[in-house]
Amino acid sequence: MSWIADHLPIVPVLLPSITAALLLLLGDHGGDSHGGHGHRKLLWARRVALASTALFLVVAALLAMQAAGGEIRAYRVGDWPPPFGIVLVIDRLGAMLLLLTAVVALPVLWYATGGWDAHGRYFHALFQFQLMGLAGAFVTGDLFNLFVFFEVLLIASYVLMLHGQGRERFRVGVHYVVLNLTASALFLIGVSLLYAKTGTLNFADLALRVPEVTAPESVVVQAAGLLLLVVFGFKAALMPLAMWLPATYSASSAPVAALFAIMTKVGVYAILRVHGVVFGAEAGDSAFTVQPLLLPLALLTSAVGVLGALAAHTLARLVAWLTVASVGTVLAALGLFSAAAWSAALYYMANSTIVVAGLFLLAELVAAQRGDAADRLEPASPIAQPTLLGLMLLLAAASAAGLPPLPGFIGKLMILEAASAHAWQALVWTVVLGVGFLTLIGLARAGSILFWHVREDAPAYGASGASPKLVGATLALLGATVAMSVFAAPIQRYTDAAARQLVDRAAYARAVLGSERIDTTRPYRFEKRPGATPGATP
Repeated sequence: MSWIADHLPIVPVLLPSITAALLLLLGDHGGDSHGGHGHRKLLWARRVALASTALFLVVAALLAMQAAGGEIRAYRVGDWPPPFGIVLVIDRLGAMLLLLTAVVALPVLWYATGGWDAHGRYFHALFQFQLMGLAGAFVTGDLFNLFVFFEVLLIASYVLMLHGQGRERFRVGVHYVVLNLTASALFLIGVSLLYAKTGTLNFADLALRVPEVTAPESVVVQAAGLLLLVVFGFKAALMPLAMWLPATYSASSAPVAALFAIMTKVGVYAILRVHGVVFGAEAGDSAFTVQPLLLPLALLTSAVGVLGALAAHTLARLVAWLTVASVGTVLAALGLFSAAAWSAALYYMANSTIVVAGLFLLAELVAAQRGDAADRLEPASPIAQPTLLGLMLLLAAASAAGLPPLPGFIGKLMILEAASAHAWQALVWTVVLGVGFLTLIGLARAGSILFWHVREDAPAYGASGASPKLVGATLALLGATVAMSVFAAPIQRYTDAAARQLVDRAAYARAVLGSERIDTTRPYRFEKRPGATPGATP
């Protein structure tokens, strides 16, 4: 048992990769499963994938419980000493995002087995590769390996986005691929500039070496930081780099779009890990490189996202724009650069990810019962399950808008409290509260059209209603938001501890590098550089 515990940090990466390879050998011929042999292969692929994803959830929960005690676990692949070898690091932040990934992935995969996985080939293998990339990005302790895992999850996402084919998916998919390849090239340039000036890409070592780079060489390091913000901002859907997301997510199949809800959080995580810590208060001449940009761009992202939702003509596109708005709210909290704000960002991010994933699934359930009108916001035939689906939409809308006592309200209240001592308090409060109000208006408008504006002369296409499997998977996600309200206090304590741990550079260095290579007499501070607007202190 101790051997298993020692190697547990690498399991979230190995498990989906081994499962994906096994599924490829098995031959998951989803699109060809009309024959008996192909159907049996698909059934086995579903069983293997679901069992693996359920085990992934168990492992993520175990790692989160271990991390809750405060220990930072560094797993040295090949036992090479860092910063030269590959190291995986499990701290509170990484463990939390692993668990969030698993909580989203399992219901989404269960939903996909209701028929979406049969619309194309190798859906389950690609799904596992996506999980591998997500897990690797959240646990890697090295900037270059973050790039590697970015590419793994992006390559899987390219094919998943096109799964089921269709002209619109191919059109949007070309833009998605080209833009991501461009961002990947910029990522490599930023990584190269950092390595040229610091000689390392290990996060712990970077946090120690970046402060040692002084002017004029620090200009190169700052340029690298700004390039990485462009890359991470694109992945996270930060304005003005977010315009690709609504078309891409709304064109994808429902389970794929729901899984993609966690993909933007990789960009958010990278911004927090790199710009919040490596380029944080103790980064010397490069301290707070992106601070003048992050908060205003985040607030702009949130505002544009909710306006896009109000202008959307389909429910899926409305949800996609709400994804942008929620990312803006999270990044605004990160841009406050205080421990309380980072804790609020993590809490709100967990809730918004789950709600958005559930809304994407719900959008398809509604569309399937409206005939040719699908999820377009226009009068159509009556829905077969108006009460059930209507209540589900009401729950999701209340949490997304931030109504009490749901976790959306708690997360936004934490953000408002964290901003109370900040120079941008008035603008932050205005945007956060205004976006919440307009989100409620947008979802209420959509609900009234979908469930109340019925054409009596239209045929009832969806008289049979949705299957229990599809409804159950969607309810599982929306029910998780209720669970977050029930366990709000322990979750908030966890996010508070995660934010404090992020800024404890000494503990991170000891765990990863195995030595005291940091001046512990200099506590991490959130004060800004001279000339910048003063912010809150923890």
